[in-house]
Amino acid sequence: MWLHYFVIVSLLIAVVAKYISPLIFWLPAFFGLAFPFLFLLNFIFIIFWLIQFKRTIIFGLIAFVISVFTAYRYVQFSVVDLKNKSKTIKVTSYNCMLFDLYDWKKNTASRNKILNSLTEINPDILCLQEFYTSEEKGDFNNIDTVKHLLHTPYYHAEFTVTMRNFDHWGVATFSKYPIINKGKLMFNTKSNNICIYTDVIINKDTIRIYNIHLQSISFSKADTKFLDDVVSNKDAQEEIENSKNILRRLKRGFTKRTRQVDMIALHIKNCKYKIIICGDFNDTAASYSYQTLSKNLNDAFIEKGLGFGRTYAGKWPQFRIDYILHSNTLICKSYQRYSETFTDHFPITANFQNL
Repeated sequence: MWLHYFVIVSLLIAVVAKYISPLIFWLPAFFGLAFPFLFLLNFIFIIFWLIQFKRTIIFGLIAFVISVFTAYRYVQFSVVDLKNKSKTIKVTSYNCMLFDLYDWKKNTASRNKILNSLTEINPDILCLQEFYTSEEKGDFNNIDTVKHLLHTPYYHAEFTVTMRNFDHWGVATFSKYPIINKGKLMFNTKSNNICIYTDVIINKDTIRIYNIHLQSISFSKADTKFLDDVVSNKDAQEEIENSKNILRRLKRGFTKRTRQVDMIALHIKNCKYKIIICGDFNDTAASYSYQTLSKNLNDAFIEKGLGFGRTYAGKWPQFRIDYILHSNTLICKSYQRYSETFTDHFPITANFQNL
């Protein structure tokens, strides 16, 4: 019984965590990260007390009702609207993992497979995070390659790191529509995170595209192995120290993302155009990051998604951390998370009708 009470309190903290800036109080953010597990545990307790005919079920049901709206962000059963799909604006967001520049996938064909998958999707607007390109002869000029393959003559690329004057790391937005304005928000950190905005003209209407890559948790291989050991109930000799390392990384990620998100939110607030936000938030739908950036905007997954929508292909976190958000004057007709990927993220695509 007391264990259920602990789960209920933890679940309620997880629900309100999205409204609390980690810069003010960072502890609730940890509960927010664990929201899906807490929600599931509470549901299991509800079933247990229902079988036992115990009044304790009342507290669990109250917590369930309060938290179900947050859970709604994690799973959807929408019906795709295929009408007039040819007249829509097709937008894709994808963390392309530098096109597997460092051979993380141990497959020399990874870059070609990534490019071929993007060609099959064939978006009108493509937002890529962890983008790499080079002007060195014989190296990968991914700007020219993507422009050629996707027939996107307009592009906006900004870089956080440049080496040897011609090797670049950053983010890039490609468009089949003319670009009339470009800009960027630098976060003043040593991490390779950035936000760019690109104003495109679509049917005489200006739409601003935000392409965002927020601070990651940056789990090391040792951290990931430790989490695997915990899940598989393996005995870990350095369990306490490993736990501290993970908590420190999480806390650092929460606070850095908060500063980045607050900066972006202020910029969005002053935008006079319709907005589409694409990006790798590196945070869940129960987070302050998501809550802040999605304010007054619609979530394409919630409108037209299907299933759990997991976008991270690695082991941790196994949730939706990539998003496409938009102004309510853009009608989402469909949303798709592709089941195949050649990076550690799944590409996501939304089709919009511009009112």
